[in-house]
Amino acid sequence: MDFKQIVSHAKEYGFIYQSSEIYDTLAAVYDYGPNGVELKNNIKEYWWRSMVQRHENIVGIDAAIFMHPKTWKASGHVDAFNDPLIDNKDSKKRYRADVLIEEYIDKIDAKAEKEIDKAAGRFGDQFNREQYITTNDRVVKYLAEKDSLTKRLAEAMKKGDMADLKKMIEDLEIACPESGSRNWTDVRQFNLMFSTQLGNIAGEEGKLYLRPETAQGIFLNFLNVQKTSRQKIPFGIAQIGKAFRNEIVARQFIFRMREFEQMEMQYFVRPGDEMEWYEYWKDLRLKWHMALGTPASQLRFHDHDNLAHYANAAVDIQFAFPFGFKELEGIHSRTDFDLSSHQELSGKKLQYFDPELEKSYVPYVVETSIGCDRMFLAMLSQSLQEEIVPDADGKESTRIVLKLHPSIAPVKCAILPLVKNKPEITEKAKAIFNDLKFFTQCQYDEKDAIGRRYRRQDAIGTPFCITIDFDSLDDHSVTIRHRDTLAQDRVHVSRIEEVLRDKVNMEALLRSF
Repeated sequence: MDFKQIVSHAKEYGFIYQSSEIYDTLAAVYDYGPNGVELKNNIKEYWWRSMVQRHENIVGIDAAIFMHPKTWKASGHVDAFNDPLIDNKDSKKRYRADVLIEEYIDKIDAKAEKEIDKAAGRFGDQFNREQYITTNDRVVKYLAEKDSLTKRLAEAMKKGDMADLKKMIEDLEIACPESGSRNWTDVRQFNLMFSTQLGNIAGEEGKLYLRPETAQGIFLNFLNVQKTSRQKIPFGIAQIGKAFRNEIVARQFIFRMREFEQMEMQYFVRPGDEMEWYEYWKDLRLKWHMALGTPASQLRFHDHDNLAHYANAAVDIQFAFPFGFKELEGIHSRTDFDLSSHQELSGKKLQYFDPELEKSYVPYVVETSIGCDRMFLAMLSQSLQEEIVPDADGKESTRIVLKLHPSIAPVKCAILPLVKNKPEITEKAKAIFNDLKFFTQCQYDEKDAIGRRYRRQDAIGTPFCITIDFDSLDDHSVTIRHRDTLAQDRVHVSRIEEVLRDKVNMEALLRSF
């Protein structure tokens, strides 16, 4: 499915609405509808249980959105949380300079991959990718250009060299995607934090920020959590919460928003052990994604060329969105930067006494951080499919189906009376619904023909439809229809929960990796 179809489907079936739509919307802000909030909550539950429930040494917190303004001075956000901004003078459109260059580099990479794929098709099983990319003149040229530009971009970003970013855009003859014009302004830094005032206090002393990330609330509570939960190094603190960034260009639906939700875990380790745990979390987080049925071909690691000021290693787990491979989750080795910075500015010791080493130290941190909204979009992108399937009369028709993993589907089963004008059938169907609603998220639907109702449930990802028919009045059995296979099983009413439990329960998913 293309991206426009995904966005349209999300609106039509109650997953995502544009915020403030009756007032002509608010750019890059979205609301989650009835099916969207269920799917989002299920994603958050899967993340939380896999982090906190599965690990005896990881606990959770829910820190406030507002924090003392010195928090953001210590973290580096006041001075360094900037994006390079550039405007096109003709179209009046604003862009991130680094993103324009990255998109140019992606096009070069795509050209190289196209040549490699063509060669792989010609040579089949005899194809040696490593040999080809080092001997084919055209591919060697593409990859060398990609490598050179990537290094130059990383260096310019590291130094904050706005002039060189502008020169790269000019040298590469990058045009405005909107107008095709190359009439650019200079590149300048743009701080991404939203600010507000504390009560009636005006001026700098009363300034507060909406947090641009959730991690700092964890660092500020490091000692509180360690002492009250009696944790020993290594241990982690997990948090799910809203963050806010005044993005220069917020686009691609819910991929980049100004108000978004993060799922982050900070893992505190001994200095020197951080790379071992960095590799551990890289492996485990990839397994977490693949357990949902995401093919390995749609996920890849991408090492950072331009490390953040706090990191000594960083990698993204990228997902193949309809608009290309983009960051879904980050794993970062943050060293002791955050705790040391807060310790220095606050004057309070943020150290751990290690009874085994018999000394105190500031722990190092390995972070896993995933955007809940991006994960939501990844699940929609991966699961929304168009299929040709047989109808009841033997003919074929097209259906739109959302093949989500059953444990995160918004609705787990739909209760469908075959007809709605027979009270004995609808009463039995409602009795089954009223029993199953305590077991899992169900939906009762009696409107329209049964085939149309099946299609509606397919479109929102419901893995099982339970049909109550005339025979159900005599044999007390129902028909369970499977979303993915279209198979239909006859099951006694007393066994419905037993049949569905392993398939929709998150326990099996959590045990699978």
